[in-house]
Formats: sequence, structure tokens, C-alpha cells
Amino acid sequence: MSTAAAPTRTLRTGTVLADLLPASRARDIALVAGGAALTGLAAQLSVPVPGSPVPVSGQTFAALLVGTALGARRGFLSLALYALVGMAGVPWFAQGTSGYAMPSFGYILGMLLAATVVGALARRGADRSVLRTAGTMVLGSAIIYAVGVPYLALATGMTLGQAVTAGLVPFLIGDALKAALAMGALPAAWKLAGRSS
Repeated sequence: MSTAAAPTRTLRTGTVLADLLPASRARDIALVAGGAALTGLAAQLSVPVPGSPVPVSGQTFAALLVGTALGARRGFLSLALYALVGMAGVPWFAQGTSGYAMPSFGYILGMLLAATVVGALARRGADRSVLRTAGTMVLGSAIIYAVGVPYLALATGMTLGQAVTAGLVPFLIGDALKAALAMGALPAAWKLAGRSS
């Protein structure tokens, strides 16, 4: 007696997870707004870091997931919406803050750029295997720090070395854990999508 394997669909490179939903303008608007809201909610999962004006929060993880799942254009728009609404006064940045006159605002700008880059890489299949996803998350995190740490130094008067100590070093272990979560979740989502189609 033979058993037939469940049919699988080959999901071509050039698509991101959001493209698996039926295409429409309403879908794109909902995805952009939903990505911004997810980032704002994740930002509320924050813990102060002693000696640093930057808390550990879930917003960086959410921003990278949003960029990867939505692609570069929608990821950019989603994080731009998150940044603009927060600058306008909605308290959905980390620790319920808003505005742009805060030392950690550079990280939000970095998330905007990182979401765009990881979204572009996801279109090239960078989220479909464990190793490629790890590389994508590491690059996205590096982009966030490349913008956030110098901004922190300028905003606080710290030297660049002090900003690295306060705004990068305490977050490396957490970023490794976030990358590990993404390494499991994103390739698994693609595998599931291929089987269910």
C-alpha cells in the first residue's frame, strides 16, 4: 500500500510571505498599518538597561520581522508610519515614549533602513533557510546599530566608545536570541506555506 505525499507548491524567489495573501490595495494598506501597530506593541515589551538611555525592547525584532515578511517597499512604509505617528505624539515607542527629541530615536531611524534592506533580501530568498535568515537578521541588527549608536553619541554628548558601551554591548545577547527565533520561525513559515498550497 502506497501513500501519496501531500502536494507541495514551489514558492518562487521574488515573493515575500505577505505576497501569499490575495493581492489588493486594501491588503497592502492593512499590512503596512498592521506592521506599524505590531512594532508599536512590541516596543512596549521593554526593560530599562542600567547605565543606558536605551531599553531592551521587542521593537527591533518586530521591525526586522515586518521588513522580512512584507518586503522592502511595504516594510519601509510600515516603519515610516510607525516613526511618523510616534513623532506626532502617539506614545508607542519603547517605554511608552513619543517624539523625536530622545537619545534612542536613532535606533528608530535605523529600523526604518533595516526593514527596507531585509525586505529586499527576503525578496531574494534570504528568509527561506536557517543560515540565510541568520545572516539577514545579523545584517538588519548591524544597520540599526550603525544609525542608532552614532545618533546616541550625538544626542547625549557621549564619545563613540561610550555610546557603543551603552547602546550596543548590552544588547548583543538579546539580539542573538531574537535572531535564533527568526531562524526558526521564518523558514518554518515558508515550509508551511509550501505544503498548504
